[in-house]
Amino acid sequence: MEGGAQYNPRTVEDVFRDFKGRRAGMIKALTTDVEDFYQQCDPEKENLCLYGFPSEQWEVNLPAEEVPPELPEPALGINFARDGMQEKDWLALVAVHSDAWLLSVAFYFGARFGFDKADRKRLFNMMNDLPTIYEVVTGVAKKQVKDKSTVSNHSSNKSKSNSKAGKYSKPQVKDEDDGFDEEEDDEHGDTLCGACGENYASDEFWICCDICERWFHGKCVKITPARAEHIKQYKCPSCSNKRIRP
Repeated sequence: MEGGAQYNPRTVEDVFRDFKGRRAGMIKALTTDVEDFYQQCDPEKENLCLYGFPSEQWEVNLPAEEVPPELPEPALGINFARDGMQEKDWLALVAVHSDAWLLSVAFYFGARFGFDKADRKRLFNMMNDLPTIYEVVTGVAKKQVKDKSTVSNHSSNKSKSNSKAGKYSKPQVKDEDDGFDEEEDDEHGDTLCGACGENYASDEFWICCDICERWFHGKCVKITPARAEHIKQYKCPSCSNKRIRP
């Protein structure tokens, strides 16, 4: 199977790194690489699974042939449901199964290497601090942040309209009221990248989609600050790839 050399994480930190890598790969498949993912999930093919790898790569492939498999297997036959429902509902379904698979793989390693109750609890808490794939794909994580920040989003929109560069880097509100500035910083720290699901950091370049209004790391959508200056209206990969499915 491409993209995933077998290795055995043995500590809580190792298993969490494995979880984060696989999760990032699957989020790519369902967001930035969604057009490629959609095409690979041809209902005319045999039972297909979505795999995520520790290297942050993803792959659509047939299930493992060995019984029992080396690792727990992801949901089988995701391609068969593709044309039987709206695309967003199908992607949400795949996301839910992907979340379940990630947890099963992580706790498989925990059982195999004898994690005790404290280790299992610590591992779960580390994983639970990240938004689920379902939350990232459906925008639930973004909505949760947005609900907490209606007032400051209005202020951010104001700053965006005053400066062309405003929509390409996280809005920095220059207000004489230092308390309001601190509130803005806390809020942006809760903002999640629409591609990888990670939190905003002030030293990273971000860009906002003019269609869905989600923020993305520039590196996740392959946009540099210099390139952003020449974009009149930015569409993220998901919005660019949207079209009516037969």
